[in-house]
Amino acid sequence: MELYTYYRSTSSYRVRIALALKGLDVRAVPVNLLEGEQRAAGYTALNPQGRVPALRLDDGILLVQSPAIIEYLEEVQPQPPLLPVEAAQRAKVRGVAALIGCDVHPLHNVSVLNQLRQLGHDEAQINRWIAHWIGEGLAAVERLIGGRGYCFGDEPGLADVYLIPQLYAAERFGIDLGRYPRVNRVAALAALHPAFRAAHPAAQSDAPTQ
Repeated sequence: MELYTYYRSTSSYRVRIALALKGLDVRAVPVNLLEGEQRAAGYTALNPQGRVPALRLDDGILLVQSPAIIEYLEEVQPQPPLLPVEAAQRAKVRGVAALIGCDVHPLHNVSVLNQLRQLGHDEAQINRWIAHWIGEGLAAVERLIGGRGYCFGDEPGLADVYLIPQLYAAERFGIDLGRYPRVNRVAALAALHPAFRAAHPAAQSDAPTQ
């Protein structure tokens, strides 16, 4: 398989975590978002939306959008599971993942921030926008996840796959994470887990060395 990715993309990061947790081999194909490679004709011919991640399967089929890719991985490689067995608990886990993936991450996506700049907002206003939406989302996550272990138990799952990249983004934007002890507990556990370490932006081949 080939994963079209960018080291600092949080949606790519979550797919890398899922792949690593599943123990699946993949070849990374870096797409440099800062240099506009996602808009190049060669890439948009592959992925018309011009975004990462995209996963090319061994048979050539291309999958796009991190939720769909992760759902595919869960279906074809069910062990170790990213979702619990019981239906209501699965819905709780999916709810936290969707909170991050649908309500928080899109609002600080680079395309959104560039649109705000084009509308005349300065960097101070944009930083307040980012801090507001990330802070509001993490405050909700803090109340929704469990009081021990990872987000919902002793083993990492789908909610953790979404949360850890969001925390990386929060740190990039200088968000104070001290108000979220449960979230920080999960972050500390993930920092020791080999799959999360392997998926971290700093461990990627396209990450800057300086």
